[in-house]
Amino acid sequence: MEHEGGYVDHPNDPGGATKYGMSLRYLRRRGDLLGDFDGDGDVDVHDIRAMTEPQAKHAYEIGFWGPNRLNSVKSQLLANKIFDMAVNMGSKQAWRLAQRAATRHGQELVDDGIVGRKTLAAMNALLDVDYDVLATLRELQRGFYEGIMEQKPDLRAFRLGWLRRAAF
Repeated sequence: MEHEGGYVDHPNDPGGATKYGMSLRYLRRRGDLLGDFDGDGDVDVHDIRAMTEPQAKHAYEIGFWGPNRLNSVKSQLLANKIFDMAVNMGSKQAWRLAQRAATRHGQELVDDGIVGRKTLAAMNALLDVDYDVLATLRELQRGFYEGIMEQKPDLRAFRLGWLRRAAF
């Protein structure tokens, strides 16, 4: 929750209305009523406004932490970074960057964004150099954001926040 704020509905944000980092687009794409925080049977902007911090934390647990198997990453430093990236850029992209970082540190992985046995073993083999891997992830994350802004200049409105997030 360190990088997330209260309710925001920025016109350039493709995720739409967001609160505690949980976007309307994400909750709608789930295809369930996890985000029906106001209890009216649909997921809309009113739910984003009504969401409480404990509800957002629960949504993070079942939508990001668990499915990304982050309890299986031995380095809490790396698990937290991958989680933060997954929330902001999507799980598949976050794992692609993690796989690239692991490869740069001597683990041979395909950067397919799939968190499987080989990827987890590679990440856990880097426990003694996790801070170095974190530095590589920061660099890759920054590059990812710079690439997005180059392709979509209207997203430069998020530059400062994204670069701060990459530096985390």
